[in-house]
Amino acid sequence: MTEHTVTAFDNELRDLGRMVTEMGGRAERVVADSVTALLKRDTELAERIILSDNSIDSLQREIEEAAVSMIARRQPMANDLREIISAIRIASDLERIGDLAKNTAKRVLALDSDYQARKPLRGLEHMSGMALEQLKSVLDAYGAKDDVKAMAVWKRDGEIDALYTSLFRELLTYMMEDPRRITACIHLLFAAKNIERIGDHATNIAETVHYLVVGELIAEERPKSDTTSIAKISKSR
Repeated sequence: MTEHTVTAFDNELRDLGRMVTEMGGRAERVVADSVTALLKRDTELAERIILSDNSIDSLQREIEEAAVSMIARRQPMANDLREIISAIRIASDLERIGDLAKNTAKRVLALDSDYQARKPLRGLEHMSGMALEQLKSVLDAYGAKDDVKAMAVWKRDGEIDALYTSLFRELLTYMMEDPRRITACIHLLFAAKNIERIGDHATNIAETVHYLVVGELIAEERPKSDTTSIAKISKSR
């Protein structure tokens, strides 16, 4: 490549990284807003979240189109190719995070506004706080190309799973004690699962950052602590 071509390619890579970072910021905001809407039963905020999902989807498409164009025109190799592939992967995870936040917002519209269950809602708030912390940390790791920080997020994946398992059991107990709570508790269960899946996508991003920085996939099995299958719960009772 000529010096001009190399400089242009470097600028394109930086622009691609900035787009991913912008998409990450949008994903963080929509997750935080969806949890706020759930905790406060704010239907107006929930409706805005649902409508705003298109902006995240559009940005993902822009990232994918830019990445494919760069591969076709530049034929990158080694580190440059990893950077482009990583941008595509992370954008895909961020798009799914946006979808999960939107789905949580839909639960707000379905949840009975009179329903009061302070303990499960505190559990959801704790879970969401941890998921947002993981998401912010892993996006910072991507921006800094910090494998140590990314691996710290990866190793904590089981913590959100454990919180989800605890909340799952608690909501089942509520439903068994009072069948009138079943509908509301099911909506909260779906919301909790959305948050748990957001944590999973943050862990996916951590794996991608590791691949970007080190050039290898993580060989270890991902630490998981989700034990919410009915069979497992039945055996433990």
